[in-house]
Amino acid sequence: MRSLLMKKAALFLRVGVLSWASLPLALDGQFLRGQASSTSLDSAAHPSSERDSPAASAPSGRLRVSQEVQLTGDSSWVDTGVDVRTGEHLVVTATGKLRYADQQTDTAPPGMARGFKDLLRILPLNGAGRGAVIGRIGDQDTSQPFLIGAKRDLVSPLSGRLSIGINQLSSDTGDGTYSVRIEIYPADANTHLYTAKAVSSVRGVGDDLFSKIPRRISDKAGDPGDMVNFLIIGSRDAMEKIFTTAGWVKVDANVKETVLNGLLLSMSKESYLTMPMSPLYLFGRQQDYGWAHAEPISVVASRNHLRIWKAPFDVHGRTLWVGAATHDIGFEKDQRNNRLTHKIDPNIDSERDFVEKTLASTGLVAEVTHVLPPNPIQEAKTATGGSFHSNGQVLVLKLGELSPR
Repeated sequence: MRSLLMKKAALFLRVGVLSWASLPLALDGQFLRGQASSTSLDSAAHPSSERDSPAASAPSGRLRVSQEVQLTGDSSWVDTGVDVRTGEHLVVTATGKLRYADQQTDTAPPGMARGFKDLLRILPLNGAGRGAVIGRIGDQDTSQPFLIGAKRDLVSPLSGRLSIGINQLSSDTGDGTYSVRIEIYPADANTHLYTAKAVSSVRGVGDDLFSKIPRRISDKAGDPGDMVNFLIIGSRDAMEKIFTTAGWVKVDANVKETVLNGLLLSMSKESYLTMPMSPLYLFGRQQDYGWAHAEPISVVASRNHLRIWKAPFDVHGRTLWVGAATHDIGFEKDQRNNRLTHKIDPNIDSERDFVEKTLASTGLVAEVTHVLPPNPIQEAKTATGGSFHSNGQVLVLKLGELSPR
């Protein structure tokens, strides 16, 4: 048994795009986390989170939409033509069978359990089985797929177009058909969600506040790095809730924990590939949180990620979180030590806008604005030597008060 586990561990390390030994510990990291259980998967990373949606309660109000969609085995995503509103109750059921050429049995809407070999496939929803019925609400570039399986009952935290699909590669199609029935009910009167209101200014956010916030974060040696490009006003619970609702996941704290979790979870046939996020500094300490967007990408070469610090001062009695977000697009040489590090998209405003788009659509943002602080950063280099440019504006999101949902 021990010999078998060691062989599997060695295989796990070999199948990565890059080996751990070839990468410096300073590389930042991203989760590709998943598991067969829809409840634990979604509560960790997906906008249809059972934790954030009162799925156990029966829909209230008159049925607003009733529609049936057919998914053939060669389908990717099917636009249902239905626009879902924040807070609405969705009940989606699926029936039918698929058969893949390399499988001896039919596949039902919950999908097949993923085996160790199957972890090498990067599926639209890595945490669900091959052939499962999945859904997506909103923009395809930012929305996170969620598992429907045979039935899914959820309250939508997002507004946007509903799409239905099959969890499979475009080159890996099955024979057969799924029938998917969609029912949408109005939002419950007790569900308190917000439509992010664009405002010219947020109370308490001005030159006085920015005089206390460094423009850039730094490495341990004090070398300036990424710019501060967003602020969030809200409690710790509200901050954590909005990121998890929008499909972001916390990054593992250190390399040892990352390797151990990756090995153990893969040995138990769950898709979990992650690398650590290096510590950077603001207000004299390393980040309080690292968040990465949970999208099905090729391991570590490209990902959306950010660091966030709790400020040592508040805004009219509410906690202030200060963040720096960048988009990794590949690898380059670290100018400090000639080792390999991530290369960021030099247009860092696109990542700031990605943060806004994902968070503002959750129904948890009350106000949103952009502020040009005194002495804005418009062109600079990161601590590793990469260059970036910006219009200098800082995104400000004021979260709504948490309420039962």
